[in-house]
Amino acid sequence: MISISNISYFIGGRPLYEDASMFIRPDDKIGLIGLNGRGKSTLLKIINGDLSINSGSISKAKDCTIGFLNQDLLSYQTEDAILTVAMEAFKEAVDTQRQIEKILHKLETEYSDDLVDKLTKLQEKFEHLDGYTMQAKAEEVLEGIGFTTKDLHRPLREFSGGWRMRVMLAKLLLEKPSCLMLDEPTNHLDLPSIEWVENYLRSYEGAVVIVSHDRTFLDNVITKTVEVTNQQLVTYEGNYSFYLEEKELREEIQTNAYENQQAKIRQTERFIERFRSKATKARQVQSRVKALERMDMINEVVSDAATVNFKFTFNQPSGRHVVTMKDISKAYGSLQILKHTTATIERGDKIALIGANGKGKSTLLRIIANTEPVEGERTIGYNVIYGFFAQHQLESLHVDNEILDELKQSGSNKTEQELRSVLGCFLFSDEDVFKKIKVLSGGEKSRVALAKTLISEANFLLLDEPTNHLDFISENILIQALQQYQGSFVVVSHNRHFVSQVANKIWYIENHEVKEYPGTYDEYEYWRKSTEQAVTKPEAPPKKQQPAPVNKPAPSNQQNDKKIKVLNSEIKKAEERIIKLEDEKKQIEDQLAKPEVYSDFSKLGEYQQQFEKVQNSLTAENQKWEALLTELEALKN
Repeated sequence: MISISNISYFIGGRPLYEDASMFIRPDDKIGLIGLNGRGKSTLLKIINGDLSINSGSISKAKDCTIGFLNQDLLSYQTEDAILTVAMEAFKEAVDTQRQIEKILHKLETEYSDDLVDKLTKLQEKFEHLDGYTMQAKAEEVLEGIGFTTKDLHRPLREFSGGWRMRVMLAKLLLEKPSCLMLDEPTNHLDLPSIEWVENYLRSYEGAVVIVSHDRTFLDNVITKTVEVTNQQLVTYEGNYSFYLEEKELREEIQTNAYENQQAKIRQTERFIERFRSKATKARQVQSRVKALERMDMINEVVSDAATVNFKFTFNQPSGRHVVTMKDISKAYGSLQILKHTTATIERGDKIALIGANGKGKSTLLRIIANTEPVEGERTIGYNVIYGFFAQHQLESLHVDNEILDELKQSGSNKTEQELRSVLGCFLFSDEDVFKKIKVLSGGEKSRVALAKTLISEANFLLLDEPTNHLDFISENILIQALQQYQGSFVVVSHNRHFVSQVANKIWYIENHEVKEYPGTYDEYEYWRKSTEQAVTKPEAPPKKQQPAPVNKPAPSNQQNDKKIKVLNSEIKKAEERIIKLEDEKKQIEDQLAKPEVYSDFSKLGEYQQQFEKVQNSLTAENQKWEALLTELEALKN
């Protein structure tokens, strides 16, 4: 459908693409990935015809139509209602409807057979264009990506940039182009909307090309991965997880081939050097020199992976209770956000606050930060030092400062070498640290702001959508930093992979109350889906009623409370055993990683047996914990 052949594209003499090629088939679901600045969004603009290539060719099928969602659409504004904007996708049907309305208006004053005939033909055309269902389709898509029914008739200009982007996405989905190109579509979507878009795109009858840093979204949608690397487009026939495995395998093969070639080159060079001056070996020496000149060189694998080699510490740990909220209520006029809710954050809690937009996540974050007035009791614990990261803080960076100076002014009292180490963790190395803030991209500014937050000596972090604008490597660095962070934090994020890697508790707002799930995101998702299936499961036919046994009365409230107390105690003990087993597992993994262990087969076997034993115990304890939790929920309900 679209063929990209040997294209080259230069920016100021620097090649962004050089002899790069790829092919888009009619039913492809492609994820376009790569580091920030490698040219992913540029490629979409090239395909769309917004930019001209320096060489090569791009050919498209005659009937190929392209729909392009990009960040430039954030600035689009109009007085029209969002339903009207979305229905512009049915341009021909909308134009036909307007013609019908004009004729109907004319017929009120000047009836004629000619007008009636014209009206009949237009109505037939309108029906053929599915005009009678277009409003229902537009409403379904808009509500699927998060708009309420009452929102549909509000003017587009009343909505923020993120919500306007959703309207543009709805319009594109309704247009159903043969190739749909989406640049970071999940940046402005909440979890329910992301899941809806995933389901829609999986069954989309056309090609889809997505630039995204949401690996779970990519795994759930794409069937092909194209990596932008070294000015080339490298294709992998699978989703993002497949790409990771396949790339590792390819790099292992390339590394072995590179090492073998280097060994051969060294051997050949030694032969040439040794026998260069001997006349009897002149022909052989010349033959080897020519062989070296003709050799197709294999490039050394340069890993894009980055690890955190700096420990983010603070001098003063907080007390056991970081923030306590009792009987908290918050409303904006008639809009109730929280109502008589209670929640506690304890030292060591790593909480992910998730859920749909509009539920009050950002409000709750401000309440926790003590910057939002509320009804009820809010208590900040002993020795709690806040660090706050939000997207608006990117604007508070001093644009004329160099990156290194910006971190120096954060008040952390760290040496320049320590700050350089921190910046190195966030992919600012060597001369990069002297770049001015004003020349940085959105992702680079996010990394600077995150670095400032993490070195602030805060023992309690509040992070609002920290992965927005971060590429996979930067996201992985943030994950590593938070995994080794010894303080407490609350993070608001719609990035499921990120949340699954950093959180040990899940908070969500339901019925104006803060609800807590005491486990990881993966465990929460399993519990949520199991609960939903149990609710939607059809009821079994009623059994023949049996007389109640007279000697077994229904348990009293007192008995029920006693059982709940016992279960709570058992759950707490199970959680303590799980924590202990996880620590043991981590210690064994650390031993297995040591060279003196994995090189000694007897020690290796011994530690592997210990690992399997602990892993089996951990699995059993987790199953027991889940069973206890299910029993407790049943008693409470």
